[in-house]
Amino acid sequence: MDIVPAIQDLDVKPIFDKSRLKGPQIKIHIVEALELCLHEVAIPPEVVYKPLVRPKKLLREYKFILDPFQKEAIMCIENDESVLVSAHTSSGKTVVGEYAITKSLNLKQRVIYTTPIKALSNQKYREFQEEFGDVGLITGDVTINPTAGCLIMTTEILRNMLYRGSEIIREVSWVIFDEIHYMRDKERGVVWEETLILLPDNVHYVFLSATIPNARQFAEWVAHIHSQPCHVVYTDFRPTPLEHYIFPVGGDCLHMVVNDKGEFNDRNFDLAMKLISNPGLVKKTENSQFRGKKNEGKDSSCLKIVRMVMEKNLAPAIVFSFSKKDCEIYAMQIAKLDFNTSEEKKLVDEIFHNAMDVLSEEDKMLPQVENVLPLLRRGIGIHHGGLLPILKETIEVLFSEGLIKALFATETFAMGLNMPAKTVIFTSVKKFDGREMRSITSGEYIQMSGRAGRRGLDDRGTVILMMEEMFSPQTGKDLFLGKADPLNSAFHLSYNMILNLIRVDDINPEYLLDRSFFQFQNHANIPTFKKDLDEVEAKIDAISIKHEPILMSYQNLIDKMKELKREYLTFIHNPNNLQQFLRAGRLVNLSIPVKGKDKPIEFGWAMLLNFKQVMPKKGSNSSEPKLTIDVLLNMDPNSTKEQPLPCPEDSQGKMTVISMPHTNITELSSVVVVLPRDLRGPDNMATAANAYKEVQDRFKGQPPLLDPVKNMRIKDERFVDLDKMVKNLTKRMEDHKANEIPELKSLMKQLDAKLELVDRKNNLEKEINNCYSLLHMEELKCRKRVLRRLEFCTETDVITLKGRVACEISSADELLLTEMLLAGLFNDLSPHGSVALLSSFVCEEKAPSNLKIPEELTQPLREIKELAKRILNVSMEAKLEGISQDYLESVKPFLAEAIVAWCNGVTFLEVCKITDTFEGNIIRCLRRLEELLRQLVQAAKTLGNQDLEIKFNEGIRLIKRDIVFAASLYL
Repeated sequence: MDIVPAIQDLDVKPIFDKSRLKGPQIKIHIVEALELCLHEVAIPPEVVYKPLVRPKKLLREYKFILDPFQKEAIMCIENDESVLVSAHTSSGKTVVGEYAITKSLNLKQRVIYTTPIKALSNQKYREFQEEFGDVGLITGDVTINPTAGCLIMTTEILRNMLYRGSEIIREVSWVIFDEIHYMRDKERGVVWEETLILLPDNVHYVFLSATIPNARQFAEWVAHIHSQPCHVVYTDFRPTPLEHYIFPVGGDCLHMVVNDKGEFNDRNFDLAMKLISNPGLVKKTENSQFRGKKNEGKDSSCLKIVRMVMEKNLAPAIVFSFSKKDCEIYAMQIAKLDFNTSEEKKLVDEIFHNAMDVLSEEDKMLPQVENVLPLLRRGIGIHHGGLLPILKETIEVLFSEGLIKALFATETFAMGLNMPAKTVIFTSVKKFDGREMRSITSGEYIQMSGRAGRRGLDDRGTVILMMEEMFSPQTGKDLFLGKADPLNSAFHLSYNMILNLIRVDDINPEYLLDRSFFQFQNHANIPTFKKDLDEVEAKIDAISIKHEPILMSYQNLIDKMKELKREYLTFIHNPNNLQQFLRAGRLVNLSIPVKGKDKPIEFGWAMLLNFKQVMPKKGSNSSEPKLTIDVLLNMDPNSTKEQPLPCPEDSQGKMTVISMPHTNITELSSVVVVLPRDLRGPDNMATAANAYKEVQDRFKGQPPLLDPVKNMRIKDERFVDLDKMVKNLTKRMEDHKANEIPELKSLMKQLDAKLELVDRKNNLEKEINNCYSLLHMEELKCRKRVLRRLEFCTETDVITLKGRVACEISSADELLLTEMLLAGLFNDLSPHGSVALLSSFVCEEKAPSNLKIPEELTQPLREIKELAKRILNVSMEAKLEGISQDYLESVKPFLAEAIVAWCNGVTFLEVCKITDTFEGNIIRCLRRLEELLRQLVQAAKTLGNQDLEIKFNEGIRLIKRDIVFAASLYL
């Protein structure tokens, strides 16, 4: 009998070196701050901490008293040190950014202010132009005064400047990142990480963010990658406190669930939930804070709330709805109400007509333009991505002037534009996030509800949530009082990023991976893993088990048996081998899987009642029929049918009939019990229970088994070998020394617990190893393999002409477009056809039912599919994860017909008749198309193809006209 040594004596080489167990070595110093804010500083190990000097006189005067967090952040700027300001929406973070601009301009240094969206860039340009004068704007669409001291740009533009080694970067002393929490955006968040890593170490930073719980971690990362101190000034203080109410759909009153001190009212919450579960309970109660007019016929809940808000003088209100169509439906429901005086109506007319003056007469007759004015005159607005950009901006101007009292908006309105209201209303707590319908997170709720309460105008803000589904009190507290979402990295690799990094000297993709926030966050887990590892090792050392070597040897046999049984049971479970033996009353041994756990429950013996065949569903991998069995179990009375547990020894069980898959059977007994035909009556069930007990007593829980080879006649050669091995192993287990140990069962339980800890220890060591290995490294190797095989770079990572062309393309599929350029797909196309074909790469719409594709594009689209197939095959050969046949469907020529019409000079009104897409979506597609064409002009230059350059420039000229490219009102 082979005995293995005890666990602690095993001579196993450690899979990692414990001396490496350190996270990123950043020191944290807590600065004594003014009240209502927290001030910490992250300091790299090589930097000596110097206390900040509070400035005696500021560079600019303020008409208001600065908040403590503003004073703390300005002190950091005065001392030339980077700072992250994390504070609630509308609390005045921009003051800090403006101070950095003032300091830079005073010292004749350049400063860059980056924003996540063009609309916010335009808005900031307007604000800063009035204040500082020496301001420029670069958004891709527009370039104004690029030599200015203060440049406002989108983060993508700054990233591109860094890749191209722009001269501007050398002159920059400060970079201000507005809305830095955008870094967690799945699609675009990676741009912030690239930009921050590529910026030089001598630049200082101001980061403006909504409240993020891990602000310190972000500052540590900045200190780590740029070897400079980074301060965190964090405040949870909200200048205008909020009150939160629930409005049960179908009810007629509001229930205050959180007061302006942030206290949760359980009584009101429970009452609101009762009304949601039983709307018939609606009656006047002292807990109902506000009350609308009693059930007014079929008026919607939204109409009731808006009326209530207006009656209680809580306007202006933003009504958040999670779909564009819903915004319009709700707005139309309240269209008969009128919130504006005749004076305000005149002002609305004046602002609206002045804004629309830039449009042609035909564009002024667009349905969206004509339909929105009657609503705006009544003080009702709509704001979503499907609106014409000029209308969106007009509505923003009207809202900021107080001429819109109820604005129906999607959540994008809360993401960048600083436009607070007195009240925020949610029409639902559910949203579709692109994959599924889910409840909004507390972070999303905080972001949107933060728009309530205008500083200096309201003593408190009001937030109203329309609810039609019940929440548990804990879920309610998590939503209303939960924390903001943490700032987690959304880092991912793209071919454009890899090629640009290969092209730039002194830097490579591995360098970027190593310095990413993603990698840093992973390193930050090391101390936690180290603590867990120490605890697990201490627990393992504390467990001393008698006869451990013998028990370990026995355990090895058990593990071998489990391994053999896995393959063995595939033959037993074959319906052809099993079906004829599934007789009513036969004893079967069951092993029942547990959801979310590796180990199943070894249930023991049960009585089979019957079985039925279940044919596989269409499209499933298996063509074999599956079996469902009904069994009579003696289960623990405290367990459930969903998860039955065996009845403990020496106690009375509960006989229950349960259906389950036939794969839960591990053994069949030759014993067949005679059972009553109908088990529904208590007497018959008692008879079955007695029969079961009798069999258990007679065979002492070990009834004789059907021999699979002799009795069940399974003749497969592999199975016969397996059967011999199982019988041999069973004999070895019966003869093992462990059976001589009297307390074997309890000792094996102790050994099980110890082995679980050893597994946990091994997993922690693997996790720590993963923290040190470069994440995404495997993906980078695969992507580089693809680039080499497609000849975008050489085996020695030298970029080819093809690669340099792909470097120019960042707003669509760079590989496929480069292949198209080199394959000459555009050579025979007209400029109109080229533009329409390229629209397939920027269209985000779903396929319409009446899709028409221009004849000129049918052949190129076939060729694109062939090129895409080649890229897909190479990617699959390179074992790149996450790529599938869906890649072939990523080209969407759904707006091609409309684009051709637009290029042919038809009016926008005519284009809208061709497709049922929202007007704003068509314009977004055309603007993204113009951006892609600009990149392709550069790509054609790199390629040295003048004809293509002329063609793409002509494409830009064809689409860049009228309402689609109407100048922003902010410029």
